[in-house]
Amino acid sequence: MTGPTRAQRVLLALAAVAVGFAAADTYVVVLALPDMMTGVGLSIDELQRAAPIVSGFLLGYVAVLPLIGRVADLRGRTPVLVGSLVVFALGSLVTAASYDLPSMVAGRFLQGVGGGGLVPATLALVADLYPPARRGVPLGVVGAVQELGSVVGPLYGALVLAVASWHGIFAINLAAGLVLAAALRSAGRRDAGPVDRPDLVGLALALLAALLLTLVMLQPASLASGVTVGLAFLPVTGESRWLTPLALALYVVVAALVARCLTARRPLVDLRAWRGVAARIDVPGALLLGLALSGVILAFATADPEVAVFSPAGPWLLAGSAVAAVGFGWRNQVSAHPLVPHGALRQTPAWGALLVSFFVGAALIAALVDIPIFARLTVYPDSQLLAALVLVRLLVALPVGALLGGYLLRRVPPGVVTAAGMLLACLGFVWMAQWGLTSLEEPVASVPLVAAGLGFGLALAPVNAALLAATEDAVHGVTSALLVVARMVGMLVGISALTTIGLRRYYAVQVDLPTPSEVCASGTQCAEYTRLLKEAGLAQLQTVFWGAAVCAAVAAVLAVVVFRTARTRDVAAAGRVGFGA
Repeated sequence: MTGPTRAQRVLLALAAVAVGFAAADTYVVVLALPDMMTGVGLSIDELQRAAPIVSGFLLGYVAVLPLIGRVADLRGRTPVLVGSLVVFALGSLVTAASYDLPSMVAGRFLQGVGGGGLVPATLALVADLYPPARRGVPLGVVGAVQELGSVVGPLYGALVLAVASWHGIFAINLAAGLVLAAALRSAGRRDAGPVDRPDLVGLALALLAALLLTLVMLQPASLASGVTVGLAFLPVTGESRWLTPLALALYVVVAALVARCLTARRPLVDLRAWRGVAARIDVPGALLLGLALSGVILAFATADPEVAVFSPAGPWLLAGSAVAAVGFGWRNQVSAHPLVPHGALRQTPAWGALLVSFFVGAALIAALVDIPIFARLTVYPDSQLLAALVLVRLLVALPVGALLGGYLLRRVPPGVVTAAGMLLACLGFVWMAQWGLTSLEEPVASVPLVAAGLGFGLALAPVNAALLAATEDAVHGVTSALLVVARMVGMLVGISALTTIGLRRYYAVQVDLPTPSEVCASGTQCAEYTRLLKEAGLAQLQTVFWGAAVCAAVAAVLAVVVFRTARTRDVAAAGRVGFGA
């Protein structure tokens, strides 16, 4: 395999930027969530009802990911990258124009599908362009850009919200997604040969459909109240805005766009090629795996850790997931076109990478969630912003560690690099578990944060590299998707389990405390009682950090064991899935 051309390097750079942009959006929404709730008629006190805004994104991100990864193997990397960005942009449009909770959840689901699809396609693209011996650095760069998004995201969100409403965030997402999609499409076609003239008719139909969709959802008062123009906003029957003349016109335009894409010589989207891909995908198997993952996501993402590890419906959801998983296993064995090709994960480093990724996710989520909580409990009780900035010390170290991990792969086996990184993260958590009420006021408190960030970063490229080296080119997309799924499921299970364990420790400490009425005879005694409550909360978070340290240590041990046979090997270019459009 020869090195990538300049056009191919541009293609990979654009893909990495798209991954980082989608990652930043995840953190932006955390800041905008209160305003988004207000925008669809929910008060701040109804946070539980707003949970689908987050879980809807997770569903789209995780449940559809294996299907997208398989499509990337069959159709090519660039079409999936472009399609993912278009879906992400459409989700941004729907979210920005949302008028109630279901429409906002639908938009967030589409954003999750689009944002999630970028990661496996980009990882597979790295494997397409570089031989195993040279993948470390580009994988490190992709990981660094993705983690950099977690640093830039909150700052970007705060800047937008300072000058505009939450709608502005998604309007920027829409524009950026379309620009990146156009740039990737152009770069992919330039690499494949002369660039064709775009289908202007198809482009015009697509823009008209987007305009009509926006009008149907927003129903601007200045237009809807008009004597003549307002008739287009009146439902033909019933009361639904989706039965207005404007909505009917939208359906006609979409049908015309689909017909254009099926019949044009150089269509905007070649649906004929996509139709051929659909014939080679096990759709029932994809649905079964999606149901299995959806049950796991909903069981843990909607849980109240103060009550149980998973939600009240969790046992039923997990039981349904188990049934769907068994059904998927059977279907994948008998299908002529299995979603996960037989033997795709037969080598130990391949399936081992999924296990390592699961425990990495379980440890990482403890840092992302509980470090700001610790800061708020101890030194920044009145400032959510300052508490969140404590986490930035870890987040800034993550991309640095990702670059370093990719560089070390040139000379050091992936198992050693991964184990070293996770042991460093483990030591960071052990240090954090010793923190007291005033520890964050000391400059040395940055040491475990930076150590943990560097450790997690170090593990990114080696795990990806081990998986890609142990799997064939024709399955890099779906196996990379499964790797991302393993990490996300690890994060969901980890935060629920660790938080529940920590709360049990909190209640064990709190049970020995007197009641407020017994001790608050004076202001001094009340202050002492408050300190004791903080001590109980401190015990809870220390327990979580100890649990995260155990997860990191397990990931380190697993990496040494399962990656011991991982080696650099050249893969023949013949039969390699292309990255052109």
